[in-house]
Amino acid sequence: MHDEFLCYVTAYGICGGQRVGVPLGSYRAPTLALALWWMRDRAAWMAERLDPQPEDPTFPPNSIAPVGSTVPDVPGALRAWCGDSTQQDLVADELAAGRLVRIATNDDTTEYELMAESVDARRMQRTAAVLGSSAA
Repeated sequence: MHDEFLCYVTAYGICGGQRVGVPLGSYRAPTLALALWWMRDRAAWMAERLDPQPEDPTFPPNSIAPVGSTVPDVPGALRAWCGDSTQQDLVADELAAGRLVRIATNDDTTEYELMAESVDARRMQRTAAVLGSSAA
């Protein structure tokens, strides 16, 4: 069982013809449960910022407009992932097995990525790489 996890959320877009990643947050989770909680919390956080409620008093009148029906629904995908217990169980199983987990969704301009990985698995990969290079 892996006990500590590194979690990241990043947005990727194109700037000057180059793919650019913008870190939106990271967390070193001391438990699997906290890693899953943080990923769900960040997914919900992104969804709310991408799809705020028009009646929210912090937005001036008519400052929010609906997007076309052909634009992928990133906030909807993020909210659906948060509420899908089967997906949560799959992520938990992958992380517990020491595998990197990546959840990504995109619209026509930006890709949004949630990632998590076991600190132990990462250390083991680095150790194996160092041992492999010193044997050569």
